Amino acid sequence: MALIPLYEAKTYLRVDSSDEDALIGILLSSAEQMCKDVGRLSEDQWEAVNAADWDAENGVQPTRELEALRSTCRVAILYALGYLYEHRDEADHKQLMLTLRSILFAVREGVF
Repeated sequence: MALIPLYEAKTYLRVDSSDEDALIGILLSSAEQMCKDVGRLSEDQWEAVNAADWDAENGVQPTRELEALRSTCRVAILYALGYLYEHRDEADHKQLMLTLRSILFAVREGVF
C-alpha cells in the first residue's frame, strides 16, 4: 500500500474525474521516490514509514519518532506531487529539490 493512496492524492490536487488517474499515479510514484532519495531513507526505513497502519489490529503501535517521520514524508510527497502536477510542462526541478531538502532536513542522514 502506498503512503499516499490515489484517492487522497486526487483530493489534494482537487481532481474529481478519473481521466488523469494514470498520470497522477505516475507522478505520485515519482514524488515518493524523490522523497525517499532526498531523505536518504534506507529500504528498511521506507518500509517502516510505508507500513499500512503499522498492524494496529494486532496492537503494534508506531513510536512518536516514526509517526513524525511518516507525517513529514507525507507532507513532502504531497508537495512534490502538487508541484509536478502543476508544473508538468515547465518544472524547475532544482527548486523542487531544494524545497524537498528543506522539508526533509530533519530525516536526512549525513553522507561523508
